[in-house]
Amino acid sequence: MAAAPSVFLVRALEKILNDKDTRKSQHAQLKKVCIQALDDVKQKAKKEGERKDGSTGKSIASGGADAYFKPFELACKSKSPRIISTALDCLQKLIAPGHLTGSSQDPDNPQKLLVDRMVDTVCSCFQGQNTDEGVQLQIIKAVLTMVSVPTCHVHEASLMQIIRTCFSIYLASKNQINQTTAKATLTQMLSITFQKMEQHAQGREKLTSSSASIPLEQAHSQGGHEARGDDAASLAETASNASDTETRAVIAATAAMDVPTEEDLENELEEETGPEDSAEQVARQLVKEVVEKAVDEVNAEILVESVKEGLARQQSADTETATANANGDLKAADSTIASSRASAGSLNMEVLSDVEGLDAMEGVLKPGKKLKFTHITQKDAFLVFRSLCKLSMKSVESADPKSPELSSTVLSLELLLGILQNSGPFFRTNELFVRAIKQYLCVSLSKNGVSNVPQVFEVSLSIFLTLLQSFKYHLKMQIEVFFKEVFLNILQSANSSYHHKWLVMQALTRISGDAQCIVDIYLNYDCDLSLANIFERLVRDIAHVAQGHKAIALGNPTPAQEKALQLKGIECFVSILRCMVEWSRELYVHPGAPHASATTESQSHRGSVDNIQSAVSGGYERASPSPFHPRPSSTVHDGTDPVDAATPVESGSIDNPEMVEVRKKRKDLMEQGLLKFTQNPKKGMKFLQENGLIGPEASDVAKFFHSDDRLDMVAIGEYLGENNKFCIDVMYSYCDQMDFSGIDFVPALRLFLSGFRLPGESQKIDRLMEKYAARYCENNASLQLFASADTAYVLAYSIIMLATDLHSTKIKRQNKMTKEQYIKMNRGINDQKDLPPEYLEGIYDEIARQAITLRPTGKTAKALMEDRSHIQTSFTSATHIDHVRPMFKLAWTPFLAALSLSLRDADDMQMVTLCLDGFRCAIRIASIFNMQLERNAFVQSLAKFTLLTNTGLSEMKPKNIETIKTLIAVAHSEGNYLQESWHEILNVVSQLELAQLIGTGVKTRYISSGATDGGGAGGPMGIRDSTAAANELLEGARGKMDQKTLATIQESMGETSSQSVVVAVDRIFTSSSLLDGDAIVDFVRALCSVSVAELESRVVPRMFCLTKIVEISYYNMGRIRLEWSRIWAVLGEYFNKVGCNPNDDIAFFAIDSLRQLSIKFLEKGELANFRFQKDFLKPFEYVMKRTGSLMIRDMIVSCTEQMVSKQVHNIKSGWVNIFAVFHKAASDRDEKLVEKAFFRITKIFRDHFAATIETFQDAIKCLSEFACNTAFPDTGMEAIQLIDLCGQQLAVRPELFGEANEETVDAQDRVWVKGWFPVLVELSYIVSRCKLDVRTRALTVMFNIMKSYGHQFTIHWWKDLFSVVFRIFDNTMLPEAQEEDWNLSPQEVASKSEWMTTTCPHALMAIVNVFTQYFDKLVPVLLDDLFGQFCWCAQQENKDLAAAGLDCLESFVLSNGGAFDEQIWDKTIECVEKIFEDTVPHKLLTWQPHTTQYIPHSPISIPRRADLAARASGSGSAEISRRSTDTGGAQDSPASIHRAIGQQPFVQPASVNTDSKLLEGSSQENRPEAAAEGAALQVHSESLSVMSDVSQPAEVADDASQLSSQQQQKEEQPQQSQPENGKSLRPKQETSLQPQQQQSTISDAKKKEVQANADEAQRRLFATLTIRCQVQRALIRTVDHILFSSVTSKEEDTRLIHAASHEVSHPRTGTPQPSPMVRPAQSGTRVEMVRTSSGSAMVPLLNAKQLLSLVNMLLKSHDFAKSFNQNEDLRTKLWKAGFMDRLKPNMWSQEVASIACALRLLFLIYEAERFSSHWDAVELQLMDVWRTAIAYFCLLSSQKQRHEWLGVLLLLFDRLGSMQSDRFECHLLSEEASILFDMLPLELDPEIRCTMRNLLKDMHLRFCAKR
Repeated sequence: MAAAPSVFLVRALEKILNDKDTRKSQHAQLKKVCIQALDDVKQKAKKEGERKDGSTGKSIASGGADAYFKPFELACKSKSPRIISTALDCLQKLIAPGHLTGSSQDPDNPQKLLVDRMVDTVCSCFQGQNTDEGVQLQIIKAVLTMVSVPTCHVHEASLMQIIRTCFSIYLASKNQINQTTAKATLTQMLSITFQKMEQHAQGREKLTSSSASIPLEQAHSQGGHEARGDDAASLAETASNASDTETRAVIAATAAMDVPTEEDLENELEEETGPEDSAEQVARQLVKEVVEKAVDEVNAEILVESVKEGLARQQSADTETATANANGDLKAADSTIASSRASAGSLNMEVLSDVEGLDAMEGVLKPGKKLKFTHITQKDAFLVFRSLCKLSMKSVESADPKSPELSSTVLSLELLLGILQNSGPFFRTNELFVRAIKQYLCVSLSKNGVSNVPQVFEVSLSIFLTLLQSFKYHLKMQIEVFFKEVFLNILQSANSSYHHKWLVMQALTRISGDAQCIVDIYLNYDCDLSLANIFERLVRDIAHVAQGHKAIALGNPTPAQEKALQLKGIECFVSILRCMVEWSRELYVHPGAPHASATTESQSHRGSVDNIQSAVSGGYERASPSPFHPRPSSTVHDGTDPVDAATPVESGSIDNPEMVEVRKKRKDLMEQGLLKFTQNPKKGMKFLQENGLIGPEASDVAKFFHSDDRLDMVAIGEYLGENNKFCIDVMYSYCDQMDFSGIDFVPALRLFLSGFRLPGESQKIDRLMEKYAARYCENNASLQLFASADTAYVLAYSIIMLATDLHSTKIKRQNKMTKEQYIKMNRGINDQKDLPPEYLEGIYDEIARQAITLRPTGKTAKALMEDRSHIQTSFTSATHIDHVRPMFKLAWTPFLAALSLSLRDADDMQMVTLCLDGFRCAIRIASIFNMQLERNAFVQSLAKFTLLTNTGLSEMKPKNIETIKTLIAVAHSEGNYLQESWHEILNVVSQLELAQLIGTGVKTRYISSGATDGGGAGGPMGIRDSTAAANELLEGARGKMDQKTLATIQESMGETSSQSVVVAVDRIFTSSSLLDGDAIVDFVRALCSVSVAELESRVVPRMFCLTKIVEISYYNMGRIRLEWSRIWAVLGEYFNKVGCNPNDDIAFFAIDSLRQLSIKFLEKGELANFRFQKDFLKPFEYVMKRTGSLMIRDMIVSCTEQMVSKQVHNIKSGWVNIFAVFHKAASDRDEKLVEKAFFRITKIFRDHFAATIETFQDAIKCLSEFACNTAFPDTGMEAIQLIDLCGQQLAVRPELFGEANEETVDAQDRVWVKGWFPVLVELSYIVSRCKLDVRTRALTVMFNIMKSYGHQFTIHWWKDLFSVVFRIFDNTMLPEAQEEDWNLSPQEVASKSEWMTTTCPHALMAIVNVFTQYFDKLVPVLLDDLFGQFCWCAQQENKDLAAAGLDCLESFVLSNGGAFDEQIWDKTIECVEKIFEDTVPHKLLTWQPHTTQYIPHSPISIPRRADLAARASGSGSAEISRRSTDTGGAQDSPASIHRAIGQQPFVQPASVNTDSKLLEGSSQENRPEAAAEGAALQVHSESLSVMSDVSQPAEVADDASQLSSQQQQKEEQPQQSQPENGKSLRPKQETSLQPQQQQSTISDAKKKEVQANADEAQRRLFATLTIRCQVQRALIRTVDHILFSSVTSKEEDTRLIHAASHEVSHPRTGTPQPSPMVRPAQSGTRVEMVRTSSGSAMVPLLNAKQLLSLVNMLLKSHDFAKSFNQNEDLRTKLWKAGFMDRLKPNMWSQEVASIACALRLLFLIYEAERFSSHWDAVELQLMDVWRTAIAYFCLLSSQKQRHEWLGVLLLLFDRLGSMQSDRFECHLLSEEASILFDMLPLELDPEIRCTMRNLLKDMHLRFCAKR
């Protein structure tokens, strides 16, 4: 093998010499050189054989053939194609193994290497399109070998020349194989060039990371064939990425071949490669020979070079030296490039100067940074890339595929596409190449992207996609231009061809398939304030395409094209939605799956929504993979690059969702503000400033006008011209921010006016020109062109006028301003001087040539790209899931519109499938981000397309069936997120049941919906199934369509009954157990709502959802109680509503279903303190209370009874509802129902009393309700008996209640709170509500419990108990208590009156008995309450209640007075005094008629007794004038009376007797006999009548006062007549009012109403006053009975009257003897006189102070009555007003009784020895009392009234006559006693006259004895 190189070279030379063309004369030089070379080689070979070390062979093998290049050069320059082909073939075979390297210097030009000469030689063989095809192929073979082999270093100009030559062969060759080979060779050479650069960069990185350097020899030894297999694989990969199909085929075929050895090359030298060989074979052989050899050693060579540079860099200490060397290399390269420029191809395809290009690139680099290549391979790659970019920018004038210009452009673009697609990380990240892409490639694309040539546009589009995929992090601004100005404009343009639109849609579909790309577009453009909303526009434009021909304008597309384009639009939309789903997959949790597993599943299927759907339903096939690499799941969190890890994310900003949202909102506000500014500049600017988008200063606004190109220039002009201070400041600042220095006047004016349009008003223009002139003169003061700013101002204005005149289309040409006219117009403007004429002429000419225009707002894409090529921006790589929400919120309406319209119009199943897939994705996104509005919109739209909800069965198509399936799949997959959208889905499912029945053709039938539980109550429901509704729909449809259509519908509906659909529907309900806690609540709520709609159907109610509710309840029975509580909150409301359905069958089924569920829940039991049973049994209670059906109530009672019988031991909190049901049943009017309920509750109390402890109060309430059912009194008695039984259990088993878990109550009080108290409360409730027999029984039981078990009660228990007991007397029970009681019937009034006359006395007496029994325990704490109750009763305007109160007071005192201490007696006296004070009828003395105007007179004062005595004794007159004294109180008006006595209304019962004797206390009143329990109150009841305290309302008083002020009142005096029988007749009362003048506006009806109200108020007032008078009389009698017992006073009065009568009938003669009535006193002693007594008098127990208090009270009562009796005028008015029916009212009884009782007390104190300390004071008071009484008696004019005083006078005379001598003398033998003689002239009763005569005799005897 050592001699092989020499042999190979010899054979090559011999092959050239043996060619017949070489023998020609013109090739003599060639022949000579070949012979010389051949001889030299042979000699060296011979010498080589003599050497042992083989150094020569080694030299030849390592490039020794370089010295023999001359023969091959001359052969290539020959004109013979055969010689050239042979020479090229030999050169290729010498270069491939490394024998010919060209590494030595060129002998002819030492500044160049031999390899450059070799390249020139080979490339010069191509002489244009006439070059032999074989030669072309050999050239391609040779240049590929030179570039590929690692031993031949072709760089810079040589490399560019090789590429240019191959480029020219491709364009000029007519052979398709040669073109294909040239293209493949170009592709391969470019790939090798850029791979060398990438591998060198990787070698540098590895070297940098290594700590030890590699020796060069080791590097050479390792550069063998180790990487051959990997490089072959790399070549195969390159072939797969090639853009041309044929090229890929050639390269792939050769890559599979074996790598040739040197023996193979030697054998090939012997073979002729003549023209007869196939070009395709030559191409294959070429690639085989070159590529395989190149890839064998390329890695070793690159590694060696890397090591060399690394060592050199380590040894270099000065970086400046390295920079100088690099600059020197650049200069050498530039000179080489300049020298190679002359050798351009025959087609004049000249590549631009590399030096110029490098200088241009230096200009775009960062300041202070020069262009620098780290390696020659980097420079080669840059030169190639830039040259291709410039070639691609050449203009294409013809669309002919054979056009060289078109072919050149297409080929250059394809090569660029290959470079970008196979680019490595160094190319993608190096700043130099990124700049080249921006400056050259993007500009080229902006030009070719709008090309009309489809091939150019298509390749440009592919390049853009590649840039977007791999370089978007560096091309943020350029991508915006591509989208905004190029591709999306094509979609919108009507002039774009269908093919262009189709290509764009394909590209957008590819873009839409990459989730990272889509989110990045939104993040970097739609959320950037300065950039366009690319994502928003993308969605909007795609939506137009997706909506079909109605939404997009095409040239003249065919229907197939329209359909294809629409399909592509929908596909693009669906891809975007899939990307959103993919991006947000980590938020999704599948029902029933934990979050982690759901994430793993979604990661395995990322990028394909179909796979997500198949994971749910298994009904969709997998989608094709995205053309862009999907972003790994991990990048959502770590932020790595989506394309390659080498892409630096650091170049962009950090993804912050919060900041992104802020920027997006700010951008939206900015866009809104710009729109407002265009519409109204002032309002728009205000909006922008208020939202902080522009600063508040004028300079901020001016800067904004300069910087933002989006502003409308007309609006800017209007704003700047406003005559507003701020707007003027803005205009000044706007102008000041411009610099006109060194600019001519007209260009400066153009610059000033380029940013806005001048407003139309001259004033605004004037201000603008004035400021411009000032600014221009300020910037150009040194020019001294103008005398002042005024000159500039006038000139500027004249220029505006000139521009308007010359360029206005409204001015005719002949009327336009001439140059002379313009000069004349500007004369004298420069401070009275003229400007130079040539200057004005220049202005005129310039304006004439070009008008003053605005700066261009729209640039071409190329111009925009060039402008933005130097802008540095950061690109943010999206990493957060949160971006999907605002993206979807922005785009959901176009999505919905496009999908809905397409699905509506589509019949193609491919389109239908895409639309439905889009719906599913949209619902998924809206669901996981909880976007309710969006989710509901998509679900509702999808539900509408099922045609099940709008009865469009006649239009049912297969797509609707698919829609149904999709909606079911949505329910399966999105169940956890649907919320209220469940309603739409379940509504479709409900209607689907009808459709299934239609499809199966089931006949109408009835079903039996009995209970599934064997123990339940079942039976025929009487309601038809869903089949009935389905058939009724069909029956209605038969009248509108033929049988064929009906058959078609049934066939379509039959598909809904397929096994898959039925199973899927069932799975919705069976899978409900997999839903989370919130989702199951939403599901149940929606199902209940749909069920209610089913049951309320106007056609036929259905129970499909009702049955499903029961089913899902069973499926979810295993949920925790917390979730079930929320579920039942919905189900409970549902069963409440359904249970009250007017259709009994529906309600029956619902109640039975509820029973089944309840039993299931009860079986699970319940722990203490939980309340779930109470919740799920609540519907029974609700329905029981509200249903009107007896059958349903009976059903509920039966269900409750069944639950109790089966699960009594598991019931805990459910007892509340059970007793509530029985409580409602207790008040029913159906006897069977009541008996059934009472039977069950009786059994509960008797057999399971302990189970009711927790709800004992509810149980007692239930019994109470049974007792109060008036329809069944026997049941009521039994219920009271059960309550009594409960009391017995409480007494026997109190520990049951002590065990109750009631933390808020002390253990010792639990039996009271939960036991005794409820029992006693309910008994009092029964007493208050029931009829006489039942309430009497309840009252008896209640007080028996108190008496029997009261010893167990503590003090605070008694307090609680009596707070309940006293409520029996609540005023709400009185007939007069409520205003509505005025409308009661007489029977109802009588019933309540009966309650007052029976129950109240009984209760009061029972209370007294309880107090008596437990006196020691109750009195210390409850005595005040008891006395308060007595006072309350006495104060009520009810005769019976007042009588009961006073009687019980008397009974209590008499029964327990012996145990009273002084404190209790004080309280007793206070109670009596309070009753007296509260019941004094003071208003009786101040009353005035309400119909008359009067001056109120002072109330009658009570005259002092001394005054009466003095007047009686002094005047001796029988009449004493009355005098009034001021009491200090004002006259009470009816309104004040009303306020004073309260607002209680009054009705006068029928039993009220208004006879005057009632007021007088007569016992002749006929009244009903009281019940047995009230017999003790008979005495007081006889003297009381039922009245109520009533007063005139305030409003009535006001109306009456108004009426009286406008009308004259006339009062007719009563006409009295005194009949002979002595009875006075009540005169007729005239109360009508006679009007004087008609000045009042009150109508007659109003007057009558006012009068009626006043009359009613007066009547009620009279009743109140009457009853109070009688209470006063009864109170006097009560005091008398307490003090002297009930018989003592009567016995004494009887005795005195009897004695006086006996004296009258048997007068005494002779010496007077003491009568039985007047006993002689015992001289010298004072004895306590105790008259006949029953032994129960309490006087001995009271002290003097207490007795004297009672005396004062009695005297006050006497004085009040006396004052009333003396006021004759008042009594007459009262009589006329109807205060009494027959007689004039009086208070004679009260007057007499009070003074009699007071005298008894005074005499008792005066005579008792224990009161001796008070005798002096009592003696004076007694003397004053009896003398005042005698004086008052002497003044009486009525004989009847004098007769009333009979008992008083007899008592007085008896006690005076029985006094001891000294007291007798003090009282009767003094001067004051002469008042007795005033009685003598009066007409007295015989008894009084007789008694008085005896007293006078006694006085005479004692006087005589004293003397």
